[in-house]
Amino acid sequence: MRMGEAYIQGKQLFVERPFQIGLILFGILLVIDLVSKLVSGAVTGLTLALFLKDGIIIGLIIGLAGIGLSMTYSILNFANFAHGDYLTAGAFAGWVTTYLIAGFGRIPAGDLFLVGVSGGADAGSVGASAVATPLAVLAGFGVAILFGVGLSLAIDRIVYRPMRGQNAIALLIASIGVALALRYVLAIVFGTSRTGVTGGTLPTYTVPVIDLIISAHELVLVILVLSMMGGVHALLQRTKLGKAMRAMADNPDLARVTGIQTERVIRATWMIGGGLTAAAGYLVVLETGTISFDYGWTLLLLIFAAVILGGIGSVYGAVLGGLTIGIASTMSLIWLPSEFTYAAAFSVMIVILVIKPAGLFSGVTTA
Repeated sequence: MRMGEAYIQGKQLFVERPFQIGLILFGILLVIDLVSKLVSGAVTGLTLALFLKDGIIIGLIIGLAGIGLSMTYSILNFANFAHGDYLTAGAFAGWVTTYLIAGFGRIPAGDLFLVGVSGGADAGSVGASAVATPLAVLAGFGVAILFGVGLSLAIDRIVYRPMRGQNAIALLIASIGVALALRYVLAIVFGTSRTGVTGGTLPTYTVPVIDLIISAHELVLVILVLSMMGGVHALLQRTKLGKAMRAMADNPDLARVTGIQTERVIRATWMIGGGLTAAAGYLVVLETGTISFDYGWTLLLLIFAAVILGGIGSVYGAVLGGLTIGIASTMSLIWLPSEFTYAAAFSVMIVILVIKPAGLFSGVTTA
């Protein structure tokens, strides 16, 4: 009788969810193929660990930037397409500060301000890095966060606050205009070429057994990102402001009736989101060593993918979605050319959403 019931349930599953069953079988085939590549030596354990490490680093950056986007959506109920350009603007503000401090007295300030775009300042002459110029990097990181906070508050005051009563489409279109304005102001000031900014030799750390090498900048990035994510968790779960944010995300009208100062919560949302996004921009440049006026635009689609995958409005979902997108993009290199990494990441997002349409952390909430 039990075997008959199992057979009926299995048959029903195949009939009702053939696509999900096919995806599971495809995933099993990928795992089998990966194991065979490892056994045959076509892929080494070190290569696998390297792809995983790079995916985690990319995922942490995407997740950190995604937190701000997710909070903005859950509390203000619109998708901010200027989010990626906040990331770029914060990165430039931070690295201008780093260059001005690291090259002070040796290179003209005007050249340092342009972060190597022209003049006598470049990665080699300035030698900025977390090891060679730690105070300059720390100051730049702090300025990037403060600039992101100030920029997001200013744009909210000038653009979004007067439109607060409009529908989400109007706000979305306005955010596209803000994004284009920011992007091309940066292009006019700093140029359109991708510029190297970090210089010098970095110390490395080797993970025992697998001999995986981790650079000092990668280590700094992981520590700072995890610290900021932990700070956001503590804020949301253990402070009155965090409770007010969660209340507004769950039911804005009820939050107003109960006496929550909604404008204060909105300002705090912009401050946290802008600061985290600018920090992500500064750190991704620290790790990659290059900067460009369209950096944020390049990452924006991945950030949106992470937020949607995690469950729109969920902070923890944005983090998990970012890690999923990052790891999928690098692990796909085992099977695909590098040109298809983003396509692989978006394919994984689509597959997961087919199985779990509301996202990994379904529900519109900041927690």
